[in-house]
Amino acid sequence: MEWSAMAIVLSFSTIIGFFILNQNFSLYMDTLFSISMLSGLLVFLSCLLSFFALMATPEEKASKAYSFSLLMLCLSLTLAFSSCNLMMFYVFFEISLIPTLLLIIGWGYQPERLQAGTYMMLYTVGASLPLLIMILKHCFSMSSMNMYFLQLSSPMIWGISSLMIYGAFLVKLPMYGVHLWLPKAHVEAPLAGSMILAGILLKLGGYGIIQMNYCFNMMLDKFSYLIIALSMWGGLIATLMCLRQVDVKSLVAYSSVGHMSIVSAGILLDNCWGVMSAMITMMAHGFSSSAMFCLAYFSYKKSHTRNMPYMKGILQVYPVLSMLWFIFCCINMACPPTLNLMGEMAIIPSLWFSNFWLVLIMGAMVFFSAAYNMYLYSSLNHGSLSSYFLGGFPVKEYCCLTLFGHMFPLLLIMKFSLFNCFF
Repeated sequence: MEWSAMAIVLSFSTIIGFFILNQNFSLYMDTLFSISMLSGLLVFLSCLLSFFALMATPEEKASKAYSFSLLMLCLSLTLAFSSCNLMMFYVFFEISLIPTLLLIIGWGYQPERLQAGTYMMLYTVGASLPLLIMILKHCFSMSSMNMYFLQLSSPMIWGISSLMIYGAFLVKLPMYGVHLWLPKAHVEAPLAGSMILAGILLKLGGYGIIQMNYCFNMMLDKFSYLIIALSMWGGLIATLMCLRQVDVKSLVAYSSVGHMSIVSAGILLDNCWGVMSAMITMMAHGFSSSAMFCLAYFSYKKSHTRNMPYMKGILQVYPVLSMLWFIFCCINMACPPTLNLMGEMAIIPSLWFSNFWLVLIMGAMVFFSAAYNMYLYSSLNHGSLSSYFLGGFPVKEYCCLTLFGHMFPLLLIMKFSLFNCFF
């Protein structure tokens, strides 16, 4: 498949996703596929980030297998976000791992990429097998696989069953403790794999928890509170670990673990503020983390290393790249008036009414999030120029276009009525 044809397909898909966002319907449903405002947002995110991944890697345009893998990944994610049948959602949820694995193994540029792919498959597939058993048992007892009918007729579910159902999606998010596959996958993946993995695949975990709450009528019990507490504490530990990283991609990967802890806690608390916070954080993190991986890759192409002590002095030779680092570090640390700030602030009422100590943990996460983003920016952009920068080649036009494209949706989605799909 030619690069131009691939670009046309993804552009057309993005326009369709943008058209969905501007519709006034709350839900369209048939027996197989449904379009809600949440699924429309995530389909729009999937198509747009796939297009940005193609733009950011023009050197791969000669590879038809690369374009085909990227297109299949975008298609499987779109079908997963649009599925109305619970079994179809599970199938497309698992199929999305195959193109991701092909991208990591085929176009990763480190010798440990096979180990990273093995970690990813073992963690995600192993955790989803109990979910498959619960889906088959529940659909057989209810005599239906339609999500809407299951929501109407399902009894309340709690206890160990909730851990089996949530487990597959907590690994996909991932929650701290089952996150070891994520830094390995990010470090070994090519740019497109990192962008899709951080921007979309992690959101599939949050979307899955929302759908499971909808289909299984999950009850907020002591097991759910245990997951919430572990998630928030794990998010704090992940933000502290960011201060100890020397690999740029590893630092951005651990920051994703911290941000996704807010998403899991917000959804499991199951109230208006919590779910709203999770939805806003998923969209904002999808664009900001993808842009951070783009910046890490573009800086790597200039310095030929991802080791932060050897990447100093970007400000002296690439001021445009340094400016973009500053903008996206501010976005990632949730400076006002970014969408990330709204996501972090919206969860505070939910945590306050749940447990005061969770608010203190959230405050510490916000503080250390600002600390590691300032550490990241100052380490890369200030200081004496490293000898690893071999030449003063200017930043290419496609690099700036890709990064400014990531900024545009963060301004566009300031229309907060887009996140009112449940209320």
